[in-house]
Amino acid sequence: MLLTKRIFAISIFTIIITSNANAAGFTSSYNSASGVGSAFAGASAIAEDASTTFYNPAGLSKLDGNQVVVAGHYASPSAGFTNNGSARNPALGAGALSGENDDPTDPGFIPNLYYANKLNDQWTFGLGITVPFGNATEYSDTWVGRYHATKTEITVLNINPSASFKVNDKLSAGFGVNVQYADATLANQIDSAAVCLKLTGNDIATCTGLGLATLGNAATDSSVSLAGDNWSLGWNIGLLYDISDATRLGVAYRSNVKHEVSGTADFTRTAGLEALLGASTAFADSGMTTEITLPETLSLSVHQTLSPKWTMLGDVTWTKWSRFDKIVVNYGSAHPTSTLQQNWEDSLRYSLGVNYQADAKWIYRAGLAFDESAISTAEKRSARTPDTNRTWLSFGFGYKMSATSSIDVGYTHIFFDDAPINNSDATNTFGHTLTGSYDISADIFSAQFNWDF
Repeated sequence: MLLTKRIFAISIFTIIITSNANAAGFTSSYNSASGVGSAFAGASAIAEDASTTFYNPAGLSKLDGNQVVVAGHYASPSAGFTNNGSARNPALGAGALSGENDDPTDPGFIPNLYYANKLNDQWTFGLGITVPFGNATEYSDTWVGRYHATKTEITVLNINPSASFKVNDKLSAGFGVNVQYADATLANQIDSAAVCLKLTGNDIATCTGLGLATLGNAATDSSVSLAGDNWSLGWNIGLLYDISDATRLGVAYRSNVKHEVSGTADFTRTAGLEALLGASTAFADSGMTTEITLPETLSLSVHQTLSPKWTMLGDVTWTKWSRFDKIVVNYGSAHPTSTLQQNWEDSLRYSLGVNYQADAKWIYRAGLAFDESAISTAEKRSARTPDTNRTWLSFGFGYKMSATSSIDVGYTHIFFDDAPINNSDATNTFGHTLTGSYDISADIFSAQFNWDF
């Protein structure tokens, strides 16, 4: 009975669900190649192609006829970690935490697809298929932060039918429904020696007999992998207003989307931990459910024509990341409810851009953006989410190949601020502290084909 009580008392320490970053938080900003070229400045006001379905559905009123847009983005990130004093839990046995440094990133591809159909002088229909949130990282099972994270894969697919209504020559309104699918896989190692010491009240003799006396020993690690998915619904609205022939304002809002994720918690228990637990169902496979609310966003954009060739663009976007304050995980009979604090903060993104229409065929773009992090301190930063402030430097061009087809190409380099980490959340790792820093950068290459018919 005593062993069972201790198992349930500390099971909260072993299961983790957090998320990693793509843009601020774990937003995937890459939803058009034309937008990449100007760092998405003016995204809610520019309405230059069918991708406005995502940024502001009211902008569909600016399009004529039918259009299909197919875009893809190749993201090449780097996030090398350097250990700087990671340590074992002193209450269980002080000392350095062993393991190598690692870079969890690999190149990835993000697709977009849009369709716009002008029904009449007032109504235009749009459909967008995007990946607005997501990221994937994978560390070695023996890296120094393996108890914090080994694998994180989060993908959110958004299907967004929309419509715009032209109120008059100056004002248009738009609205849409978001059918959203979320899929997540999250894994980490478990320090079997820490489990033994916790369960036995630091009984070194018992743990030694089971081969579990050495904290942070990768050879005796167990592991856990959480996997789940869910379909859910949200909505978005927007307004587009022409103040004058030269100045246009756009405002767009996307609702939060609550996902009630269900799936499995799969454990691998090493021999020593298996012998300790015996018939206990702790650290054993079970079902898993949790709620994750993806945040709402509010964007204000301006499109300012300076001359027939030059256009200035600006944007401010607010994201309510404070909704991501904690994650409550419910398990099958083997585990009690767990609560993991996140304490993320709302963030702002600022961008400025310029477009130069060289002639009827060529347009050139450039942009600069500052993207605030949702994580403010090294203590809140996690191996799954080494998020930090970042600055975008973007360039691109568009080329009209014929009366019905054109291409857009964009490139962005993202400069990240220093990303120190000093995470010792005992809920995740039995109190082992990951201390060090990430050196992060990213390059984004985007291309888009536009077909009018």
